[in-house]
Amino acid sequence: MNKILLRTLLTFSLCSSAAAQVSVTVRPRTAGLTFTQTQQFTATVTNTTNKSVRWSVDGVTSGNSTVGTISSSGLYKPPHALGTHTIRATSLANTTKSATAKVIMTNYDGLFTWHNNNSRNGLNTKELVLTSSNVKSSLFGKLFSRNVDGQIYAQPLYVANLSIPGRGPRNVVFVATEHDSVYAFDADGKSTSPIWKRSFIDPANGITTAQSSAIPETNITPEIGITGTPTIDGSGKTLYVVAKTVENGSYVHRLHALDTATGAEKFGGPVQITGSAPGMGFGSVNGMIPFDSDASRYALQRAGLALSNGVVYIAFALHLDHNGFHGWLIGYDATTLAQRFIFCDTPDVHNDINTDGKGGVWMGAAAPSADGTYAFVISGNGSFNADTGGRDYGDSVIKLTSGGVVNDYFTPFDQQTLKIQDKDLGSTGAVLVPGQTAAHPNLIVMGGKNGKLYVLDRGNLGQHQATSDNQIVQSLAIGNGIFSTPAVLNSTFYLVQAGDVLKAFRMAGNLLPSTPTAKAAVTYSFPGATPSISANGTSNGIVWTLQRVSGGNAVLHANLASNVATELYNSNQAGTRDLPGTAIKFAVPTVANGKVFVGTATKLTVYGLLP
Repeated sequence: MNKILLRTLLTFSLCSSAAAQVSVTVRPRTAGLTFTQTQQFTATVTNTTNKSVRWSVDGVTSGNSTVGTISSSGLYKPPHALGTHTIRATSLANTTKSATAKVIMTNYDGLFTWHNNNSRNGLNTKELVLTSSNVKSSLFGKLFSRNVDGQIYAQPLYVANLSIPGRGPRNVVFVATEHDSVYAFDADGKSTSPIWKRSFIDPANGITTAQSSAIPETNITPEIGITGTPTIDGSGKTLYVVAKTVENGSYVHRLHALDTATGAEKFGGPVQITGSAPGMGFGSVNGMIPFDSDASRYALQRAGLALSNGVVYIAFALHLDHNGFHGWLIGYDATTLAQRFIFCDTPDVHNDINTDGKGGVWMGAAAPSADGTYAFVISGNGSFNADTGGRDYGDSVIKLTSGGVVNDYFTPFDQQTLKIQDKDLGSTGAVLVPGQTAAHPNLIVMGGKNGKLYVLDRGNLGQHQATSDNQIVQSLAIGNGIFSTPAVLNSTFYLVQAGDVLKAFRMAGNLLPSTPTAKAAVTYSFPGATPSISANGTSNGIVWTLQRVSGGNAVLHANLASNVATELYNSNQAGTRDLPGTAIKFAVPTVANGKVFVGTATKLTVYGLLP
């Protein structure tokens, strides 16, 4: 072979080898987008000086209106339709080399209230991005965090495609703190500072948060401001929140209605929560029990707010069971903020200041449930005489009209024992679920400190019997005290009791099994955990829980809903990369459009698919 030909072949071989080494990567690998969002993709080309690429969507160069368009710089604008699309970047240095990414269009409007909806089932059936195959530490983890000015006891709320003045549509996550602040953050991390922040204190003018030491309160420390989860109206435009303040020595609760886009007060608010209810019990003045500054001092607005039938429902319990006070449910008109009713659940009995009265509505931080006609709350330890025509409903499930009138109730046969032993019925929220038989088409499932689950017929709660609870659908002892509200998917109830593991109970014929259908391995300390569930319809379910570690980082867990023994992910798997922050009691994770939002003692932490 002559030298010229050999040199030519060698040069061709070297060039071909160099061309073969060209590689392309695209980030992010997977993006979940709502219809109004865009996504910037970045292509990295190595082993060539020509870094240019050609972008295409589903094989169409630059895309089109059906599949979405992508610019020469990699900016993708999606179509207004659900679907999954493939983004491809092809090297112009070597057109045989390319890389792809995936876009998943989502249409979840948002999480507007505690535990997802007024049924309180904790279920998001429109999670199209997070799946059992991609929720693992190699693909899923912490994306960013945002510092806040106080502890986050309330569940983060989320509104998709919210039009922000001067910024356009944004997905927004809302966080309320014990420092009496509400934050609106860009849920996708497009800005580090809040979209807006509202503070309800003014120390220069004598308006501060309540100091735990002055009440006293030892569970929520060192300050108390916003504890109950706010609620947002169905249009996503108004956020209702209750803030506790101390104003020149007086304790005050106020209901605020905030514009979700700007944080501005609406409807002439805020309004101070005051009033009185008929009663002859502790604190009664001329046959009325006032909810005034003194009552407000000891009142704990722990339960989430609810919005149904144009009424904002606000429930109150007591700091540390202070004697001589009561549980309350107070309703306000959602558009005028006028008080619609005020209901005291233990207004009359006053035989023993140490055991009577009370009846606080804690429900493990759950919000009142509502079925479109009635609201349901559960009271804790307190006096009871409703079975003899009285008005005291301690340790009871109470069904009320939108005017605050009791329509029906259930009280366990051993209520007096529960009260004496501090085994409150009202330690969880009430989950409304459809029944499986014609005899009981609509059910309530809830639990108590006594370690029992109760299944009730919503049309006939059963009221009270003296010797047994055989008038209700089911009473089931399952062990440890229940302080968390179950989540539900496909007739399966997911529950974490105090000092226990995540368990699944599959209902059949309106009855829950005495032993779990499946259970996980990790033990959760007090108070257990309230799960959230993400799913695509009824499939691809993931159960999300926050494990509380005293004084340490919370742990976010993701378990397979079809078999909770399979853990898909936890936030300790990647070392320190995914740690969320110091755990908060009763915290509930929020899952929305491919992201998981976790509130902690100092910050909001956001998880999702890694770039």
